[in-house]
Amino acid sequence: MTSSFDLLIIGGGINGTAIARDAAGRGLSVVLCERDDLASHTSSASTKLIHGGLRYLEYFEFGLVRKALQEREVLLRSAPHVIWPLRFILPYDKGLRPAWLLRLGLFIYDHLGGRKILPATTTVNLQSGPFKGQLRSRLTKGFEYSDCWVEDARLVTLNAVDAHERGARIRTQTTVKTIKAMHDGYEAEVYENEKSSTIHAKAVVNAAGPWVEDILQKMKPGKSTAELRLVKGSHIVTKKLFDGDHCYIFQNSDDRIIFAIPYESDYTLIGTTDNPYEPSDRVVEISEEEKIYLCESASEYFRKPVTPLEIVWTYSGVRPLFDDKNSDASAVTRDYVLKIDEFSENAPFLSIYGGKITTSRKLAEHVLEKLSSYLKTKSEPWTRDAILPGGDIKDADFDEFYEGLKIKYSAIDFTILKHLGRAYGTRAEKLLENCCGNLGQRFGPVLTEAEANYLVEYEWAKAADDVLWRRTKSGLHMTPSEQFDFKKWFEKTHRPNSPTTLDEI
Repeated sequence: MTSSFDLLIIGGGINGTAIARDAAGRGLSVVLCERDDLASHTSSASTKLIHGGLRYLEYFEFGLVRKALQEREVLLRSAPHVIWPLRFILPYDKGLRPAWLLRLGLFIYDHLGGRKILPATTTVNLQSGPFKGQLRSRLTKGFEYSDCWVEDARLVTLNAVDAHERGARIRTQTTVKTIKAMHDGYEAEVYENEKSSTIHAKAVVNAAGPWVEDILQKMKPGKSTAELRLVKGSHIVTKKLFDGDHCYIFQNSDDRIIFAIPYESDYTLIGTTDNPYEPSDRVVEISEEEKIYLCESASEYFRKPVTPLEIVWTYSGVRPLFDDKNSDASAVTRDYVLKIDEFSENAPFLSIYGGKITTSRKLAEHVLEKLSSYLKTKSEPWTRDAILPGGDIKDADFDEFYEGLKIKYSAIDFTILKHLGRAYGTRAEKLLENCCGNLGQRFGPVLTEAEANYLVEYEWAKAADDVLWRRTKSGLHMTPSEQFDFKKWFEKTHRPNSPTTLDEI
């Protein structure tokens, strides 16, 4: 059986889903194939920021920073339930970058992208107010500036949901086994649930992230892989290290920076590292050296030292960067590069190197622009002013929206209600209406049977971990016993013909 589409997208991370959304919205027939789950690799392993990348100014990446800063407020308006403003504290530490240089950099950061919503930089006293007692006594002065938080895996899913509702077909757990050029496009053999099918497409977008060159090898064995640079970034999560909604950005003596960010109410997220990664390493996980590095770097600033014993969770991801031949992994460009091959006459095979969550919408626009001479679309660029599913919150005011939810659904635990509001925005009401207000069994503090059923029906959740660690972060708040109970329930409820497999618990 062969299905025909205008566009085949390989990869269900932020780039792939953003392109699927944009393309479907322009009237193209689109199919997206993801080998695993949506956002199951790099796109759920970020520092979870929508930001310009302050440190990239030192590498004179002004174009990248400007592009990212312009996108901050575009994305903030489109999804105020999963993206919201943060204030970052950058301490001045004598012996590192001078205060005047920090202030100059932040002045440029404030003005480079046409900021309209987010507040400007201010100077703060680190020994008073909400910062008092948090940092070492030598740190008395700092600068406070704006960026945004994002629930990264949820942003990926929202793009996929919007793409689907505009006509795209989203196929997870679907592996592209072979792909070959035809006289009128490309033909891919794909496997889903051990069943083979064929996809014919006029064009292909290779958004496979760290596996972008592997997909190219399927198309043209022996093609050079010299353009890909893999860099591993790892994060640690500890119990909450400080009170307040503010975040910290710390300079290291090795010229790198790390962030310390309030996370999931009860925790602090610290990251990231930048280490070369070789495919032969196979497992993508934090090393003991990285744990020590992040703990020691944070301890240089926090009054109370951070030790590996305080780590409650870690995650790591591999960034598929374009190799600009820089010897320092931290300095390799984070901008994206789009490469087109014509393996079939007048049929594009576009591969994506690099990119950031912040610039994913803009990247999708550029991809459609590159493909415009091959595929005739029915409309012009449209995503800049569009709202993502659940983001149609009045005046993008989440707090006011949540107060309305509390009034309307006063019988529901407000902790659960806020979780649903943050995860689904206005579509939380759809979830609540589907279950008639009966959320069913509760797993841990906020995860319920009704939410898990919704994720299976509307958001391609096919395994318990899809729910626990990507669609939500409920796994972080649950005991091993609670996770076991949920996995057992999930296997029984949503995979009735499959044996229960709980070996990983």
